[in-house]
Amino acid sequence: MNKIYFLFKKALTPVTIMVIPHENLRSLKIKIPSIGIFSILLLTVMGGFYVFSLAANGLEYPALVEKVDFYTKQFSQWNATVSAIKEVDEDFRRIFSLKSKERILETIDTAYSGSIDIQNLMVDLQKSIETVDEIKDYLRIQKDIYLATPKGYPVNGNVTSPYGKRENPFSKIASYHSGIDMSASPGTPIRATADGVVSHSGWTVYSGYVVVLEHGFSFSTVYAHNRKNAVEKGQKVKRGDIIGYVGSTGKSTGPHVHYEIWEKGKNVNPQKFLQGRS
Repeated sequence: MNKIYFLFKKALTPVTIMVIPHENLRSLKIKIPSIGIFSILLLTVMGGFYVFSLAANGLEYPALVEKVDFYTKQFSQWNATVSAIKEVDEDFRRIFSLKSKERILETIDTAYSGSIDIQNLMVDLQKSIETVDEIKDYLRIQKDIYLATPKGYPVNGNVTSPYGKRENPFSKIASYHSGIDMSASPGTPIRATADGVVSHSGWTVYSGYVVVLEHGFSFSTVYAHNRKNAVEKGQKVKRGDIIGYVGSTGKSTGPHVHYEIWEKGKNVNPQKFLQGRS
């Protein structure tokens, strides 16, 4: 208790400061407690440190701005990449929600812990984008294959003569039939069974009016004995487009379409391609 009283008394002990002006003016005496002197010195030191810190921060400011600008650009690139991934993810979710390969191919257009390593993150995101691009390229190719593969019937009719060995209706001798015959009413529209380009549209003595389509991926189709053709050589067609009309031109026993499919330069049985719509 005595020590506290002693220190308190010392702190309040006045210190006299004498100010002696020039030009014969009266001197000035100021009495200030010891604790006041100490407080003034403490505030002066603190003020000095504060001013020094401001100066130091001012010196570091350009470097700080440069660093922030760098990370802002990095995060901007990251945000663009993530946005692209989200956009593709939404497309894929919409596409694969169709739950059918045919519908998909017909429709397409086609955890954090610790510090962030921007460079590694950008590398990972770039790899993800490349993977997504590979998936999109794969789907694009699959769609092209799907659209180029003959599918369905060229006309609404019945198969009256199958592919392969049969009795020739004219000679009554067993012969090879390179396609299938489908009967239909005269004038019934004949439709392309796959996307393609017309490589031939004209007349032949045996097959009458004939249309030949090239579909790509080694597929071709032939439509013969037409009443008339509705397309010209070099014309692009889509699956389901009308390319001609049912007739009985050439060497024919009645109105029908002789339909052939060629794959990799070889004549194949159209039967396995008839499922689904044209």
